[in-house]
Amino acid sequence: MSINVILNLQVSTENREKLLNTFEAILPDTRAFKGCQEIVVTSNDDDPLNIVVLEKWDSREDHKSYMAWRSERGDLEKLGTLLTAPPTTKYLTPTTI
Repeated sequence: MSINVILNLQVSTENREKLLNTFEAILPDTRAFKGCQEIVVTSNDDDPLNIVVLEKWDSREDHKSYMAWRSERGDLEKLGTLLTAPPTTKYLTPTTI
């Protein structure tokens, strides 16, 4: 069963465009990574400095492998310098109702 991942980011006004440009540059590799079904970057209508990334993966293990790969490359550290608070991640399993 697939898993949904929500990555919640808070960015400063001066770094917002740089963060979005960075995502534009790196997301083709994300979308091609094993297990990635979908990834969408959204902006909170009530707080444009809150960027929320909606992801769908084949499994939590695939996402963890992806995050380890990004960490090894130094990408997570670079992204972290653009944020005003640590990112939060939620893993959500679809229920059958």
